[in-house]
Amino acid sequence: MTSPSPSPSHQPIVISGPSGVGKGTLIQKLFTTHPNTFALTVSHTTREPRPGEAEGVAYHFVSHDTFLSLISQNAFVEHALFSGNHYGTSKQTIMDQVAKGLIVVLDIEMHGVRQMRENSGSSSGVDARYVFIRPPSIEALEARLRGRGTEREEDIRKRLAQARRELEYAEQGVHDRVIVNDDLDRAYKELEEFVFGSTL
Repeated sequence: MTSPSPSPSHQPIVISGPSGVGKGTLIQKLFTTHPNTFALTVSHTTREPRPGEAEGVAYHFVSHDTFLSLISQNAFVEHALFSGNHYGTSKQTIMDQVAKGLIVVLDIEMHGVRQMRENSGSSSGVDARYVFIRPPSIEALEARLRGRGTEREEDIRKRLAQARRELEYAEQGVHDRVIVNDDLDRAYKELEEFVFGSTL
């Protein structure tokens, strides 16, 4: 079986979907199957580095003031505030990887997708393709989250409530492709074909 050739446009691929749906597994499979083809972006954050986290590898660690300055310069394609810390993806980090001939993959939640869609065509925007990974049902997603055995009941309920919001958002047609992850191999094949724009 021949591997498909990368899309000549090298458009970034934005992959979103509820927590527990298998995005990370699909992205990892894409990177493993096609080495030296893809790159993840390194986000900026105002939080302190954790032990073992290297600057420019885990994150670009910046001060609160620096982050706000970057926002004012429209440097981010998307940014958000979580637990008192800012996180954002800069357009420059995407362009740096594209310049190396790599296809950038962004694992971004709903709020970030909305921002990127709104910024498309502006100075801070990028022309990307959007994929939403959805579970076969909310019940199946709940079973996956509970199956992890790592979530508190309160966290599971929060994640499911967020998942319902994300599914409603995806129904508005904001993504170029919606892939149901009810079978990992089939979902991966569909993702791969979308990314490369060809049938294996």
